[in-house]
Amino acid sequence: MLPYRDSRITRVAIGIFFLVVVGYAYFELRGILFGPSVTVAGTASSTNDPSVSIAGSAQRISSLSLNGKAVTVTQTGAFDEPYLLAPGLNRIVLEAKDKYGRDTKQIISIVYIPAPAASSKPGTMSATSTATSTVAQ
Repeated sequence: MLPYRDSRITRVAIGIFFLVVVGYAYFELRGILFGPSVTVAGTASSTNDPSVSIAGSAQRISSLSLNGKAVTVTQTGAFDEPYLLAPGLNRIVLEAKDKYGRDTKQIISIVYIPAPAASSKPGTMSATSTATSTVAQ
């Protein structure tokens, strides 16, 4: 029978083995540890265009919705959804859920300022009037 030797190479090999095991466990558990995440690319705070494209990426999700409507996400997590703005402040809510029931929300606020309508004839002006009424109590 050979005597047991506790050599330095054995300790280093066992240490590397446990580091690999811990690293792999961390890689597999990151969905449980971090939950879903949504990143939106380059949204403007105000625009004159009534139609915008909400694009970005989502990680560790099972579903993604934009103001309650389901959004299609690619295998890599990318999404691109057109959105029609109403005049004034628009609040867009992106909600992502993962398979463990956790969710995250990202709120985007965009102000749509309609561009003034161009007149059909040069040199003519158009005016708008608003009627106001008061009620005496």
